[in-house]
Amino acid sequence: MLVTLTGGAGAGKTTLAAALAAAAPRFPVRVLHGDDYYFRSPERGVWAPDEAGAPRLDVGDPRSLDLVRLAADADTALAASAVVIVEGLFARHLESRAADVRFDVFVDLPADLRLVRKIERKCLRDGFPLDVLLRNYRLHRRGAHARHVEPVRDDCDLVVDGALPVDGLARQVWAAIAADGLPPGSA
Repeated sequence: MLVTLTGGAGAGKTTLAAALAAAAPRFPVRVLHGDDYYFRSPERGVWAPDEAGAPRLDVGDPRSLDLVRLAADADTALAASAVVIVEGLFARHLESRAADVRFDVFVDLPADLRLVRKIERKCLRDGFPLDVLLRNYRLHRRGAHARHVEPVRDDCDLVVDGALPVDGLARQVWAAIAADGLPPGSA
């Protein structure tokens, strides 16, 4: 079974993926992180010059993600695990050949709270310059979310509130999967 977690940057996808894996009802779970699949060289993906003129990958555009490699890794993982969870901005875009059963989750969180989480993580914890993060959000990421992330909400099987406690969200997702008649590990 393939479970995808899609939502905006800072919505809580990575945290929910870990909670889902921890709460899995007695079967092997593998988690793949979309952030690990961005292209690394300017020959592939969408690149634009930053303020200093250096090329930077546009991580807010799904064409910057190596979806072919991600699908291959998901298919390999599905051969060895009952459930594979793929989390990332564009997880819903994944086209797996091996997934007999699929359940797509949209992790929803208002833009202001997502931005607060990004500031806390990137700036306060990791030392990223706040002015750069805010400029990038205002000029690029806000619009990219509206164009590329938000539209898949209606294509997902379940929308969860990323502001709720993560353990409860994990129970909610597993319960929705069971209610849909998709027992984990049945694929």
